Amino acid sequence: MSSPAPKSPEMSDKSRKYDRQIRLWGEHGQTVLENAHVCLINATALGTEILKGIVLPGIGGFTIVDHRTITEEDVGCNFFLDLESIGQSRAKRCMQLLQELNPDVNGDYLDEHVEPLIDGQPDFFRSFDVVIATCISQRTILRLSNVLWDQNIPLIVARSVGFYGVARLQLREHCIIETHPDNKPTDLRLEHPFEGLKKHMDETEITNKVPWLVVLYKILQEWVAAHDGRYPSNYREKSDLREMIRSKMEGEQENFEEAIKAVNSSFGGGTPSTAVREMLQDHRCVNVNTESNAFWIMARALKDFVENEGNGLLPLPGVLPDMTADTNSYINLQNVYRNQAAHDAEIVFRRARQLLKELNKPNDLITEKDVRLFCREAANITVVQGTKLTDEFDKGYHREMNISSVLETPNSLMGHYIVLRALDQFQADYGCLPGESEAESDTGGMKSLAAKMLSEWGIGTPLSDDLAYEICRYGGAEIHSVSAFLGGCIAHELIKLVTKQYRPFDNTFIYDGSTLQTQIYKL
Repeated sequence: MSSPAPKSPEMSDKSRKYDRQIRLWGEHGQTVLENAHVCLINATALGTEILKGIVLPGIGGFTIVDHRTITEEDVGCNFFLDLESIGQSRAKRCMQLLQELNPDVNGDYLDEHVEPLIDGQPDFFRSFDVVIATCISQRTILRLSNVLWDQNIPLIVARSVGFYGVARLQLREHCIIETHPDNKPTDLRLEHPFEGLKKHMDETEITNKVPWLVVLYKILQEWVAAHDGRYPSNYREKSDLREMIRSKMEGEQENFEEAIKAVNSSFGGGTPSTAVREMLQDHRCVNVNTESNAFWIMARALKDFVENEGNGLLPLPGVLPDMTADTNSYINLQNVYRNQAAHDAEIVFRRARQLLKELNKPNDLITEKDVRLFCREAANITVVQGTKLTDEFDKGYHREMNISSVLETPNSLMGHYIVLRALDQFQADYGCLPGESEAESDTGGMKSLAAKMLSEWGIGTPLSDDLAYEICRYGGAEIHSVSAFLGGCIAHELIKLVTKQYRPFDNTFIYDGSTLQTQIYKL
């Protein structure tokens, strides 16, 4: 048999360059990343570290918006800058140095304050997949939040001060097909065998060469026949099934051993989870219209399949785990599942095309490849509904968590969130960062602002003096190692947003570099 044609040198070089990350999000995820464009507002040490974390894996492009020139303070905390950079445009110089990390990435910059863009050119942000803002004022946070919420563009607002750091993610709607759950269940349809599987199993004899799934299926049928057609549903019944498999072993048979181990994880496939059922009943799924995106149209097609051809079950993913068996036996079984998965996906695809026609949308909005992926991941698809960052600054905003009880929890970082919010208010009230002139006197002001904020929320727990003083003693300055760690964490989340794979944090991330603690709060 002839060998397959080698890939072009260009593709081979790219595959080698990005091999490790492609293993995480696949070739299709890498393609999405390479077509993405992000905007960074303010090239601080934290901002450049965030960009570094997405430039290296090959983001398509980035634009830095920053009106400041480089100072000695920038050189002291920003790894990318040196003394020769002082006085130059911070946006331009950081863009140049970041581009050197990866020539595949396109860089751009704008020597402007972001406020005029918000005022006069709000559509400027529409060309970006994600906007990141570091060390911006409270006023800018509120205005940028409103603009990007209306445009449905994810916003990450982050700040690094001394040993403390915070990142807040604003998402209006984020649809994720590939969530990559840690414990992804295998859908084998043992309780609901399809005709192709029944036929294959009827024609296959149990030997020590067949996959463990054949062993489990056949002995399961005996167990079901002896229990009035019921399938094992609890620990005791599954233990009985394991003993039944063990009793039929003749010496050491690896496929029997694997079948015994697989009993606990082989049932329940195909039934939609509560989260998936809720998504399929969502009004955006039920009532698709001309404004609906590809995700919701495919979700509606999936809903129709579940309620009709699927008889309450999701499309078959068609993915089998590894099994000890001879090659032909495993491949034949694998083909049975793949053929059924292709059949189910074809039904969903035809329905999606019909919906596109009814909605007068282009056929190429949803490809057959898109639908196959959607069906394969149907058991774990999710939609993240975020909250508006601006609402957090509203005194009457209802928070999902009890901040008072969290503040009193040992090792809680909620106090860090409070003090960093007080920093925003201090800057808004006094026009400077706390500690820039006098750490001791500003500490009192920070405590007063934090106490007022807590009082407005109906919380009587006082803020620690140490937290307020720690913020003031740094005067708003960044520590490079803290910004580097926080920037790396944010870059990971940004890649999740761009590739629409994995679940992003929801919605506030806090880091304490002095204790090496991180916590996530939903506010």
